[in-house]
Amino acid sequence: MTPVTGPLGDTRRPPTAVEAAERGATRIADRVVAKIAAQAAREALDPLPPDAVPPHATVVVHHESARVRVHLELGYPCDIGAHCNAVRCHVAERVHALTGTEVPEVTVHVERLHLVPATAAAQGRTR
Repeated sequence: MTPVTGPLGDTRRPPTAVEAAERGATRIADRVVAKIAAQAAREALDPLPPDAVPPHATVVVHHESARVRVHLELGYPCDIGAHCNAVRCHVAERVHALTGTEVPEVTVHVERLHLVPATAAAQGRTR
């Protein structure tokens, strides 16, 4: 190592690198993970039905894993199971990608169904 000379001519050694495991740990708050999960649910459902409340989430983080519960509203008629599966997959993927936390469980609660008015052409009626 080459000594470093300071402004007063003193010689100091450069600081030694500390291994990552010895520096400490980063802890992401549950509410931050919940906001990430809610945003991911919004992305999976885009566009939301009119008058729907945006999805919200609650999260419990324990060690390196997070259990997520997402509450949402869907338009009806729709394939509820497919929408819930899309939300589960997208939330788990985004939370893991952004926080590094494993997500073994995403529970989806459909709070409300919004009747989406279909146009006459979509129903096959003509006048």
